[in-house]
Amino acid sequence: MVMAVSFTRYGRLYYLDPGAHSPKVGDKVLVPTDGGPEVAECVWAPQWVSEDIGGLPVCAGPAGDENLTRDETNRRRRAEGRSIAKRLIRKHELPMKVIGVDYLDHENVFKVYFSAPHRVDFRALVRDLARNMKARVELRQIGPRDEARLQGGIGPCGRDLCCATFLKDFEPVSVRMAKEQDLPVNPLRIAGACGRLMCCLKYEHPLYQEFKGNAPRLGSRVETPEGEGTVVGYNVPGDRINVKVGSRRCSCPSASVCSPRQQHESMYGGEAGPDDGPGLG
Repeated sequence: MVMAVSFTRYGRLYYLDPGAHSPKVGDKVLVPTDGGPEVAECVWAPQWVSEDIGGLPVCAGPAGDENLTRDETNRRRRAEGRSIAKRLIRKHELPMKVIGVDYLDHENVFKVYFSAPHRVDFRALVRDLARNMKARVELRQIGPRDEARLQGGIGPCGRDLCCATFLKDFEPVSVRMAKEQDLPVNPLRIAGACGRLMCCLKYEHPLYQEFKGNAPRLGSRVETPEGEGTVVGYNVPGDRINVKVGSRRCSCPSASVCSPRQQHESMYGGEAGPDDGPGLG
Protein backbone atom coordinates (compact mmCIF):
# COMPACT_ATOMS: atom_id res chain seq x y z
CA MET A 1 0.00 0.00 0.00
CA VAL A 2 1.17 3.54 -0.77
CA MET A 3 -0.31 7.01 -0.37
CA ALA A 4 0.79 10.51 -1.34
CA VAL A 5 0.65 13.76 0.62
CA SER A 6 1.56 17.38 0.03
CA PHE A 7 2.56 20.03 2.56
CA THR A 8 1.24 22.85 0.35
CA ARG A 9 -1.60 22.99 -2.17
CA TYR A 10 -0.36 21.84 -5.58
CA GLY A 11 3.06 21.31 -4.00
CA ARG A 12 5.50 18.46 -4.29
CA LEU A 13 4.17 14.99 -3.58
CA TYR A 14 5.64 12.80 -0.86
CA TYR A 15 4.89 9.09 -0.71
CA LEU A 16 4.11 7.26 2.52
CA ASP A 17 3.24 3.84 3.79
CA PRO A 18 -0.28 4.31 5.25
CA GLY A 19 0.35 1.63 7.87
CA ALA A 20 -2.83 0.89 9.79
CA HIS A 21 -4.53 4.13 8.70
CA SER A 22 -6.93 4.75 5.80
CA PRO A 23 -7.14 8.52 5.22
CA LYS A 24 -9.26 9.95 2.43
CA VAL A 25 -8.30 12.60 -0.11
CA GLY A 26 -8.29 15.98 1.65
CA ASP A 27 -7.71 14.58 5.16
CA LYS A 28 -4.94 16.08 7.27
CA VAL A 29 -2.37 13.52 8.39
CA LEU A 30 0.90 13.51 10.31
CA VAL A 31 4.09 12.90 8.37
CA PRO A 32 7.33 11.95 10.17
CA THR A 33 10.17 14.39 9.42
CA ASP A 34 13.58 15.17 10.88
CA GLY A 35 11.97 17.93 12.93
CA GLY A 36 9.12 15.76 14.21
CA PRO A 37 5.64 14.99 12.85
CA GLU A 38 4.32 17.64 10.45
CA VAL A 39 0.81 18.16 9.09
CA ALA A 40 0.20 17.41 5.40
CA GLU A 41 -2.85 16.90 3.19
CA CYS A 42 -3.65 13.50 1.70
CA VAL A 43 -3.58 13.82 -2.11
CA TRP A 44 -3.76 10.13 -3.04
CA ALA A 45 -5.72 7.79 -0.82
CA PRO A 46 -3.95 4.51 0.09
CA GLN A 47 -3.95 2.08 -2.81
CA TRP A 48 -2.29 -1.14 -3.83
CA VAL A 49 0.67 -0.96 -6.21
CA SER A 50 1.99 -3.75 -8.40
CA GLU A 51 5.60 -3.29 -7.32
CA ASP A 52 6.93 -3.96 -3.84
CA ILE A 53 8.02 -0.55 -2.55
CA GLY A 54 10.01 -0.56 0.66
CA GLY A 55 11.68 2.05 2.81
CA LEU A 56 8.79 4.54 2.77
CA PRO A 57 8.09 6.52 5.95
CA VAL A 58 4.97 5.36 7.75
CA CYS A 59 2.03 7.72 8.22
CA ALA A 60 1.78 8.74 11.88
CA GLY A 61 -2.02 8.93 11.79
CA PRO A 62 -4.63 11.69 11.43
CA ALA A 63 -3.77 15.18 12.64
CA GLY A 64 -5.52 16.26 15.82
CA ASP A 65 -6.69 19.72 16.86
CA GLU A 66 -3.41 20.38 18.65
CA ASN A 67 -1.42 19.49 15.53
CA LEU A 68 -3.62 21.66 13.31
CA THR A 69 -3.27 24.62 15.69
CA ARG A 70 0.51 24.23 15.75
CA ASP A 71 0.61 23.96 11.95
CA GLU A 72 -1.47 27.12 11.53
CA THR A 73 0.78 29.00 13.98
CA ASN A 74 3.88 27.91 12.06
CA ARG A 75 2.32 28.98 8.75
CA ARG A 76 1.62 32.40 10.22
CA ARG A 77 5.17 32.66 11.53
CA ARG A 78 6.56 31.73 8.12
CA ALA A 79 4.45 34.42 6.46
CA GLU A 80 5.63 36.99 8.99
CA GLY A 81 9.24 35.91 8.53
CA ARG A 82 8.97 36.23 4.75
CA SER A 83 7.53 39.74 5.03
CA ILE A 84 10.25 40.85 7.46
CA ALA A 85 13.01 39.32 5.32
CA LYS A 86 11.84 41.15 2.18
CA ARG A 87 11.58 44.46 4.04
CA LEU A 88 15.05 44.21 5.57
CA ILE A 89 16.64 43.09 2.29
CA ARG A 90 15.32 46.26 0.66
CA LYS A 91 16.59 48.26 3.63
CA HIS A 92 20.12 46.80 3.30
CA GLU A 93 19.96 47.22 -0.52
CA LEU A 94 21.13 43.67 -1.18
CA PRO A 95 20.62 41.92 -4.58
CA MET A 96 18.69 39.03 -3.01
CA LYS A 97 15.34 37.43 -3.80
CA VAL A 98 13.50 35.52 -1.07
CA ILE A 99 12.38 32.12 -2.42
CA GLY A 100 11.07 30.41 0.67
CA VAL A 101 11.02 30.55 4.46
CA ASP A 102 10.91 27.59 6.81
CA TYR A 103 10.30 27.75 10.54
CA LEU A 104 11.29 25.12 13.11
CA ASP A 105 9.21 25.92 16.16
CA HIS A 106 10.87 23.42 18.49
CA GLU A 107 14.23 25.13 17.87
CA ASN A 108 12.86 28.64 17.19
CA VAL A 109 14.87 28.81 13.97
CA PHE A 110 14.01 30.51 10.68
CA LYS A 111 15.62 29.22 7.49
CA VAL A 112 15.46 31.77 4.70
CA TYR A 113 16.19 30.49 1.18
CA PHE A 114 17.22 33.12 -1.36
CA SER A 115 18.69 33.49 -4.82
CA ALA A 116 21.25 36.03 -5.94
CA PRO A 117 23.39 36.60 -9.05
CA HIS A 118 26.58 36.25 -6.99
CA ARG A 119 27.82 35.73 -3.44
CA VAL A 120 26.34 38.20 -0.96
CA ASP A 121 27.74 39.50 2.33
CA PHE A 122 24.63 39.19 4.51
CA ARG A 123 26.22 39.25 7.98
CA ALA A 124 24.59 42.56 8.93
CA LEU A 125 21.28 41.35 7.51
CA VAL A 126 21.33 38.19 9.64
CA ARG A 127 21.79 40.20 12.82
CA ASP A 128 18.95 42.52 11.85
CA LEU A 129 16.68 39.57 10.97
CA ALA A 130 17.36 37.79 14.25
CA ARG A 131 16.58 40.96 16.22
CA ASN A 132 13.27 41.55 14.39
CA MET A 133 12.13 37.91 14.29
CA LYS A 134 13.27 37.17 17.85
CA ALA A 135 14.71 33.87 16.69
CA ARG A 136 17.86 32.34 15.23
CA VAL A 137 18.08 32.91 11.48
CA GLU A 138 19.90 30.88 8.83
CA LEU A 139 20.30 32.23 5.28
CA ARG A 140 20.84 29.72 2.47
CA GLN A 141 21.59 30.67 -1.12
CA ILE A 142 20.13 28.29 -3.73
CA GLY A 143 20.57 27.82 -7.48
CA PRO A 144 18.07 28.24 -10.33
CA ARG A 145 16.91 24.58 -10.27
CA ASP A 146 16.19 24.63 -6.54
CA GLU A 147 14.44 27.97 -6.98
CA ALA A 148 12.08 26.44 -9.55
CA ARG A 149 11.50 23.44 -7.28
CA LEU A 150 10.51 25.61 -4.32
CA GLN A 151 8.36 28.05 -6.29
CA GLY A 152 6.70 25.50 -8.55
CA GLY A 153 4.98 26.32 -11.83
CA ILE A 154 3.84 24.94 -15.17
CA GLY A 155 6.28 23.51 -17.71
CA PRO A 156 6.16 23.77 -21.53
CA CYS A 157 4.19 20.49 -21.57
CA GLY A 158 1.36 22.11 -19.62
CA ARG A 159 1.91 20.00 -16.51
CA ASP A 160 3.31 20.88 -13.08
CA LEU A 161 7.10 21.05 -12.98
CA CYS A 162 8.71 17.64 -12.46
CA CYS A 163 11.11 19.06 -9.86
CA ALA A 164 8.19 20.44 -7.84
CA THR A 165 6.18 17.20 -7.89
CA PHE A 166 8.17 13.96 -7.99
CA LEU A 167 11.86 14.49 -8.85
CA LYS A 168 14.09 14.02 -5.82
CA ASP A 169 17.51 14.50 -7.40
CA PHE A 170 18.70 16.57 -10.35
CA GLU A 171 20.51 14.37 -12.87
CA PRO A 172 23.04 15.89 -15.32
CA VAL A 173 21.46 17.07 -18.60
CA SER A 174 23.53 18.08 -21.63
CA VAL A 175 22.92 19.72 -25.01
CA ARG A 176 24.08 16.47 -26.60
CA MET A 177 20.89 14.80 -25.34
CA ALA A 178 18.81 17.37 -27.23
CA LYS A 179 20.86 16.86 -30.39
CA GLU A 180 20.48 13.08 -30.25
CA GLN A 181 16.71 13.54 -29.92
CA ASP A 182 16.70 15.77 -33.04
CA LEU A 183 15.49 18.76 -31.06
CA PRO A 184 16.36 22.33 -32.09
CA VAL A 185 19.34 23.54 -30.07
CA ASN A 186 17.52 26.72 -29.14
CA PRO A 187 17.65 27.80 -25.49
CA LEU A 188 14.06 29.03 -25.71
CA ARG A 189 12.87 25.59 -26.84
CA ILE A 190 14.84 23.26 -24.58
CA ALA A 191 15.09 25.32 -21.38
CA GLY A 192 12.80 24.85 -18.42
CA ALA A 193 11.28 27.38 -16.04
CA CYS A 194 14.62 27.62 -14.24
CA GLY A 195 16.42 28.71 -17.42
CA ARG A 196 18.49 25.52 -17.48
CA LEU A 197 18.08 22.50 -19.76
CA MET A 198 14.80 20.67 -19.15
CA CYS A 199 15.15 17.66 -16.86
CA CYS A 200 12.78 15.66 -19.10
CA LEU A 201 15.48 15.51 -21.80
CA LYS A 202 16.92 12.74 -19.65
CA TYR A 203 13.77 10.59 -19.75
CA GLU A 204 13.81 9.40 -23.38
CA HIS A 205 17.55 9.71 -24.02
CA PRO A 206 18.31 5.99 -23.42
CA LEU A 207 15.55 5.06 -25.91
CA TYR A 208 17.10 7.27 -28.61
CA GLN A 209 20.56 5.86 -27.93
CA GLU A 210 19.35 2.27 -28.24
CA PHE A 211 17.29 2.97 -31.36
CA LYS A 212 20.05 4.82 -33.23
CA GLY A 213 22.61 2.22 -32.17
CA ASN A 214 20.64 -0.49 -34.00
CA ALA A 215 19.14 1.53 -36.87
CA PRO A 216 20.92 2.02 -40.22
CA ARG A 217 22.69 5.36 -40.62
CA LEU A 218 21.15 8.29 -42.45
CA GLY A 219 21.92 8.08 -46.15
CA SER A 220 22.55 4.34 -46.15
CA ARG A 221 20.83 2.01 -48.64
CA VAL A 222 18.39 -0.46 -47.14
CA GLU A 223 15.88 -3.04 -48.31
CA THR A 224 12.25 -2.40 -47.40
CA PRO A 225 9.02 -4.25 -48.20
CA GLU A 226 8.53 -1.62 -50.94
CA GLY A 227 11.99 -2.08 -52.45
CA GLU A 228 15.45 -0.62 -51.99
CA GLY A 229 15.69 2.90 -50.68
CA THR A 230 17.71 5.47 -48.74
CA VAL A 231 17.29 6.23 -45.02
CA VAL A 232 16.27 9.88 -44.67
CA GLY A 233 15.00 10.07 -41.08
CA TYR A 234 13.84 8.40 -37.87
CA ASN A 235 10.63 8.29 -35.88
CA VAL A 236 12.02 7.02 -32.59
CA PRO A 237 8.81 7.19 -30.47
CA GLY A 238 7.00 5.24 -33.21
CA ASP A 239 9.90 2.79 -33.69
CA ARG A 240 9.90 3.53 -37.42
CA ILE A 241 12.42 4.56 -40.07
CA ASN A 242 11.70 7.00 -42.88
CA VAL A 243 13.00 5.71 -46.21
CA LYS A 244 13.00 7.33 -49.65
CA VAL A 245 12.11 4.73 -52.27
CA GLY A 246 12.42 6.17 -55.72
CA SER A 247 10.53 9.46 -55.81
CA ARG A 248 8.42 8.88 -52.71
CA ARG A 249 8.93 8.42 -49.00
CA CYS A 250 7.60 5.70 -46.75
CA SER A 251 7.69 4.98 -43.03
CA CYS A 252 8.72 1.42 -42.22
CA PRO A 253 8.86 -0.43 -38.88
CA SER A 254 12.48 -0.60 -37.79
CA ALA A 255 12.25 -4.41 -37.60
CA SER A 256 11.61 -4.61 -41.37
CA VAL A 257 14.66 -2.49 -42.21
CA CYS A 258 17.35 -3.24 -39.63
CA SER A 259 19.86 -5.91 -40.65
CA PRO A 260 19.52 -8.23 -37.57
CA ARG A 261 15.85 -8.89 -38.45
CA GLN A 262 16.71 -9.40 -42.13
CA GLN A 263 19.44 -11.89 -41.22
CA HIS A 264 16.95 -13.78 -39.02
CA GLU A 265 14.40 -13.93 -41.84
CA SER A 266 16.98 -15.09 -44.39
CA MET A 267 18.00 -17.93 -42.08
CA TYR A 268 14.60 -19.04 -40.74
CA GLY A 269 12.27 -17.81 -43.47
CA GLY A 270 10.41 -14.58 -44.01
CA GLU A 271 6.97 -15.64 -42.88
CA ALA A 272 5.37 -13.09 -40.64
CA GLY A 273 4.74 -14.09 -37.05
CA PRO A 274 1.64 -13.30 -35.00
CA ASP A 275 3.29 -10.24 -33.45
CA ASP A 276 4.65 -8.77 -36.68
CA GLY A 277 3.08 -5.57 -37.89
CA PRO A 278 2.46 -4.47 -41.46
CA GLY A 279 5.40 -3.64 -43.66
CA LEU A 280 4.35 -0.06 -44.25
CA GLY A 281 2.59 2.59 -42.21
